[in-house]
Amino acid sequence: LAIVGTRDISPYGKEWCRKLVKGMADTDRRPCIVSGLALGVDIEAHRTALESGLPTIAVMATGPDVVYPFRHRETAGRIASTPGCALVTDYPPGTAPLAVHFLRRNRIIAGLSRSVVLIESKIRGGGMMTCRLAFSYNRDVYALPGRIDDIRSQGCNELIRQKMAEPMTSLSSLIRDLGMKTL
Repeated sequence: LAIVGTRDISPYGKEWCRKLVKGMADTDRRPCIVSGLALGVDIEAHRTALESGLPTIAVMATGPDVVYPFRHRETAGRIASTPGCALVTDYPPGTAPLAVHFLRRNRIIAGLSRSVVLIESKIRGGGMMTCRLAFSYNRDVYALPGRIDDIRSQGCNELIRQKMAEPMTSLSSLIRDLGMKTL
């Protein structure tokens, strides 16, 4: 299950990202949480997965020896040393974080996942690209609806409007839609 979204996460987004990941830990299938190790939604999803005992995969936009942002080194180390978790990249050692690498990374996040949840996103952003790629790969896409005047919810609301994403209206309904059962 990929969980993606804005680097500029709001308290609402952070709360629902944590609820979502913790809720997945209480299901019969305990999915692997996939994200991009970025600020905001990504790091919140990875850290909550580790706290909840779920496997997590961080898809990096750099070489395997370059953690970006640098402040996520400790979390990257925990991911790399936890059984069932992984750091994944298609770049060779020493590759620096260039903007184009982040866009290319999103195809891997979408490809590794059966479903993608967009927590928050502006109308343009990496999370939106990941969702569009996932939709084109015939993956299930969900988006957390938000206030129509909140810039961080514009992307989620737009994907729902375009019928590219199902609205995440409750944790229990999402778990059911994903074919899981709460323990």
